[in-house]
Amino acid sequence: MNIQWDTVVRTLENWQAGLDAPSVTTIASRYRHDGWAVLTSTIISLRTKDDITLVRSAALLARAPSPHALLELNASELEKLIYPAGFYKTKAKNMLQIAKIILEKYGGAVPSDMDALLALPGVGRKTANLVLIEAYDKDGICVDTHVHRISNRCGWLTSKTPEETEMLLRKILPLQFWKRINPLLVLYGQQVCRPQSPFCSRCVITSFCTRIGVERTR
Repeated sequence: MNIQWDTVVRTLENWQAGLDAPSVTTIASRYRHDGWAVLTSTIISLRTKDDITLVRSAALLARAPSPHALLELNASELEKLIYPAGFYKTKAKNMLQIAKIILEKYGGAVPSDMDALLALPGVGRKTANLVLIEAYDKDGICVDTHVHRISNRCGWLTSKTPEETEMLLRKILPLQFWKRINPLLVLYGQQVCRPQSPFCSRCVITSFCTRIGVERTR
């Protein structure tokens, strides 16, 4: 498939106009792209709906706007702050460990290096890329379930894991679109190109989609 990426991105941006940005993007803007705010909100967002992520991230950052402040909370207090985020107990445990590492190893500043971020408990490539993009304005491709699903469904690539999707997108997606592809496809995946029975009748990029694996549409 000859993918006209500029057309795909422009079309999705036109479709997105007026819609709320994904939760982490919203939080990053609200907290002036602070590394701690981006990191903690991204951790909360994993397996969690956007509306819950926004509310619980705001609650957490009001009490713990820095790693030092977070360490003043015990595990039970932290769990209550981020509940009902998915896997909130594990996330609270990881956040306490992360805060300690950041204070001891990085002087309280969230690292801006991929390898350093990946070494933090519970931080995978999705989270690390979002921190690099939203907090440090570095080039990266954040691949979540929506980016992974849509990229394969459209036939832009063939991959089995989000990590593999990221590496393939790095080869075929022009650098200028790396940062923008995630927020565009997240919203599109939530509202149009859903996991089951996608709204193909509403699709604005249908000419760039081969509907791989799609059995039912609306």
